[in-house]
Amino acid sequence: MKPPALLLRCRVMHDRLRPARNRFVYPVFCLRVDIDSLPALRQWWFGVDRRGLFSLHTRDYGPRDGTSLSNWIRPRLAMLGLPDDGPIWLQTAPRILGYVFNPVSFWYCYDKAGALRALVAEVNNTFGDHHAYLVTAPDLGAIQARTVLATRKLLHVSPFNTMQGHYAFQVRETESTAYTAIDYFDDGGLLLRTSIGGRKFPLTLPRMLMALASQPWAAIAVIVRIHWQAFRLWRMSVPFHGKHPPSVPPVG
Repeated sequence: MKPPALLLRCRVMHDRLRPARNRFVYPVFCLRVDIDSLPALRQWWFGVDRRGLFSLHTRDYGPRDGTSLSNWIRPRLAMLGLPDDGPIWLQTAPRILGYVFNPVSFWYCYDKAGALRALVAEVNNTFGDHHAYLVTAPDLGAIQARTVLATRKLLHVSPFNTMQGHYAFQVRETESTAYTAIDYFDDGGLLLRTSIGGRKFPLTLPRMLMALASQPWAAIAVIVRIHWQAFRLWRMSVPFHGKHPPSVPPVG
């Protein structure tokens, strides 16, 4: 029987092709939780809708008001004619001592037979805006490793990108590994490749402490890296000429 929560030790890859090539890879850890089992995750060290060493707040996702995540996503699946009674798993970085910034969280929506039927990519930018992209196979069937899940871009994320274009998602899963890729295409073709992938482990306090010990600044590292990579791209794209660079939101 699958545990109600998993720890993922992952690597994030980001490869921008234009206007200057900028590729980087860095380690992260995140959780994948069964949204219907959230109350069972409460421990002295893990808070659900309360502070803790590690925590997850439902107000950070879906309706953003702390109400049931299941009641938010399942009607949306049903409206598309998809099964709405299978398990749904949310992959996201936990709050650490109350803080987190998630550029993207993923909802994996399965049918009762265990087939992946929909993916929700819930994107946040540094201005406080967010959008949930619900993507499916073209025929609404089971999502396989080769299935491309396409959707039009609807949220401004980076000053280096326009609002034109679309995203293409691909998901590859095994019992012990997880991999999700997002390619971004604008009018000029493929512009950006990103992915997150790694190994799954049952969520336990020792594993979480080991993950935190290996990345003690995990809670703030994401936002720092976003601005650092944006600054690097700005420097590569525009001659510096001794002028101060503008304020830069995240690359993506």
